[in-house]
Formats: sequence, structure tokens, C-alpha cells
Amino acid sequence: MKLLVIDIQKGITDERLYNFEHFIQNTVRIINAARQNNVEVIYVQHDDGEGSGFSVGDEDFEIANQVTPLEGEKIFIKTINSCFGNKELTEYLNGEDTLMIVGLQTNFCIDASVKSAFERGFNVVIPAETNSTFSNDYMDGETTYKYYNEMMWPKRFAKCISVDEAIEMLKGKM
Repeated sequence: MKLLVIDIQKGITDERLYNFEHFIQNTVRIINAARQNNVEVIYVQHDDGEGSGFSVGDEDFEIANQVTPLEGEKIFIKTINSCFGNKELTEYLNGEDTLMIVGLQTNFCIDASVKSAFERGFNVVIPAETNSTFSNDYMDGETTYKYYNEMMWPKRFAKCISVDEAIEMLKGKM
């Protein structure tokens, strides 16, 4: 199993996110549990392209302070919603069977990565309240979160479980 931390970047990691405090707290718990149990933590950053304000070298592009990678943890950069658009990451994950996914944003890069992982044969695990998004013109952040985490992904694309169950899984007890 590997833990993918997707797009938790300074420019989008703030109070605009649905359930922001719980999202950060739970995500940090999962990252810490993975590290304590020798589960590799892999970071992915989204690059919107030069001049966008959300690209390599821009402050908003940097990984958010709350989830700073440790020295030696791998970081991959992607330019499309799914993290599997990065060929190096896709090759690196070859042979792995289970991916735990946390990050931003539920209805964009997390959804694309969950479905791409599923299509590639991975067992996908989503701990509760470890992904989030902003409200949009069609749904508020809470409705969007619940749509994916309670309706779209379970029993189709991913195993959606509590943070405590995810930590037990990381410990190898589940």
C-alpha cells in the first residue's frame, strides 16, 4: 500500500474548503500513521502552467505547510486532473495493489485520480474527511463532498472508510 497526497497546495488549502479544519486534522493523522507504519507517502502537485500563478516557482503551487513532505518523500508534478497523467508516477506505482488517496479537490483531481486508479486495477481506499472542495455554481462544498464520498465512489471505485479504519489498515490490522 502507498499513500497518495494529491494537490494539497498553498493556493487552495484554506477556509474556503468544505469542513476545512476536519480535512486538515484527518489528513495529518493519516499521513502521520502512514509514516509511523512504514507506508510510503507520495506527494503530487498540480501545475496549471507558466504564468497561471499556480505553477513551479509560484507560492500558491507549493505544498501546504500543514502537510509538508519529509526529506526523501517523493513528489511528482502533474498537468492534468488525474495523477496518472504523470508517466513517472504511473511507472513508479507499477506492481502496487492498494492506494490510499487523500487531497484536493474532491470533484476534480481526487475524482479523476480515484477513477483512473480503479481503471488500472488498484484497490482504492478513501479515508473519510481527507478530501475536500470549494462550493461551486451547482453544489455547495458539503453536497459535492457527500456526492462523491457517499454515493459515487463506494461500491464502485473505492472503499470509503473512517479515519480510524484507515489507520488500522495502515497498521496492517485490517
